[in-house]
Amino acid sequence: MSVASTPTLTIGELAREFDLTTRAIRFYEDCGLLAPQRQGRNRVYTARDRTRLKLTLRGKRLGLTLAEVKELVDMYESPRDTLPQLKKFLTVLATHRAQLEQQMADLHVTLDEVRTHEKEGRRLLAEGERRKAG
Repeated sequence: MSVASTPTLTIGELAREFDLTTRAIRFYEDCGLLAPQRQGRNRVYTARDRTRLKLTLRGKRLGLTLAEVKELVDMYESPRDTLPQLKKFLTVLATHRAQLEQQMADLHVTLDEVRTHEKEGRRLLAEGERRKAG
């Protein structure tokens, strides 16, 4: 299929649609997530590139690494059986969920420590102010 017969987007149009910089889009190209075609010196992006970018950004929002995103996006496009793809996706998500849950547990511990120090600091301040006033 020729580029001329397929609706395409410029890098600027793609950047505006997804609220990204053109530099970010070129970075995703360097990572192998996007593969624009060329019309002269200009990059042209197809519906495939748009879908890959959308999936990439979704993966990033989930906190996946770009390598994980690329593996999943590449699998998404594969004509093979979708069961292995789905299993891999679920494995990646489970691993990521476990990491997030650990981070949340660590944050709860840290917040408890901060509260304890704040309470002790307020107690010492009040004690000091009572001594100063008395």
